[in-house]
Amino acid sequence: MGSLKLEQVLQQKQAANQNLFVPYIMAGDGGLDILEERINFLQESGASAIELGIPFSDPIADGPTIQEAGIRALANGTSLKSILEFLKSTKEDRSIPIILMTYVNPIYHYGMEQFAEDCADSGVDGIIIPDVPMEEEGPIATHLSNEKIAFIRLAAMTSPEVRLKEIARKSEGFLYAVAVMGTTGVRSSHSDNVKGYLENLKKYSSVPVLAGFGVSSVEQAHELSSHCDGVIVGSKIVDLLYQGKHDEVRNLIQSSVNSKVQV
Repeated sequence: MGSLKLEQVLQQKQAANQNLFVPYIMAGDGGLDILEERINFLQESGASAIELGIPFSDPIADGPTIQEAGIRALANGTSLKSILEFLKSTKEDRSIPIILMTYVNPIYHYGMEQFAEDCADSGVDGIIIPDVPMEEEGPIATHLSNEKIAFIRLAAMTSPEVRLKEIARKSEGFLYAVAVMGTTGVRSSHSDNVKGYLENLKKYSSVPVLAGFGVSSVEQAHELSSHCDGVIVGSKIVDLLYQGKHDEVRNLIQSSVNSKVQV
């Protein structure tokens, strides 16, 4: 199903007048044996899809929280191969779309074509690769397209308008709007020019626009979602799960998703 499933699920959520909410978790943080339980919990809590981080030794886009989660996952022996094997063994029990977030180095070592094929076999619906610029995405984009896996592009606030239009035009699944300048991590606020940036991306994009990086509260999720289609939340979710605060995770997801519903 791949990109088709992802787009269908997001459309269904939007038709139900919900904001989209994609939580990020690090695969292997706490061990792969708890990953199925976490995926089921996030699905039951109302997540639209799940972004699953692949641990990597040099994560240039990640702030301290996600870096530390990656270090814990690597210490547990987690690898790209073991994650894909896990996803393949559990795909029949899973209905929520899974998006992998990885850097290009693990894909390169795995083999691009093999990676795309194994992702398809494992029920992966989308891929995010933050360190592949648009000019260099050709080979991996082709392999993912062959397997009908959505290649989710990232848009940066610092990019000129002509580039943002091109990224939006090529986007599949959803467009990942980076809502800060810098790495991931919890922030107390977002800059005033985020509103116009998100609204412009909405005009350019035929797929949903989700804001990510620095989203850490229901209030921020509501504020950003009022200018796009929803949010991606990473560091806050990783922190709360690590601390065992599942009720707070559920509340963050449900409150963010349902802010559009008129009571």
